[in-house]
Parts: sequence; C-alpha cells; structure tokens
Amino acid sequence: MQDKSIACRDCGAAFTFTVGEQEFYAQKGYTNDPQRCPDCRAARKAASGSPSLGARPQREMFPAQCAECGNETRVPFRPTQGKPVYCSDCYRKVAPTR
Repeated sequence: MQDKSIACRDCGAAFTFTVGEQEFYAQKGYTNDPQRCPDCRAARKAASGSPSLGARPQREMFPAQCAECGNETRVPFRPTQGKPVYCSDCYRKVAPTR
C-alpha cells in the first residue's frame, strides 16, 4: 500500500488517503475509498446533526419521586404506577450487586 491522492467530490480539493487510513478502512471492512476530504466530511456530518465521536444524543428524562427517601429526581424512563423509582443514591443502596 501507498498514500493515494484523491479529489474531493464536493469541493474538488486534493487530499491524501494515507496508508494508515487505508489500513484502518480495511480493518473496518470498508471496500471503497473516501470520496470527500476531511473538511467536507466534517461539514457534512455537522450538517446532518450526527453527534461527534464520544458524544451521545440528549436523553429524555422524566420527573419522579424516590420511593426510598422521597426526594424529587429525574429518570431516563417513564415511571410506571406501582413500581418503585429511586434516586441515584438510593438506587445504589437497594440495587442488587452484579
């Protein structure tokens, strides 16, 4: 393998597809070379609303009252009537250890 010079399909600028990037693509099972330069790829990703690496989309949280201490808390699921909901501190106390 050797570095490849590729013309970006969006801006037309030449960019280098390095040996290291080619090895990474091969490791991931990608069979096609990239069509866009890194700047256009980043712009396209930002425009599509995709989260950056390591970032997660904001999770919907629901208000609840802790069944143990009675404090108001927020949980990432819709509480169900009749099932206890715990704040983080109380959950750590009552949850079975794994």
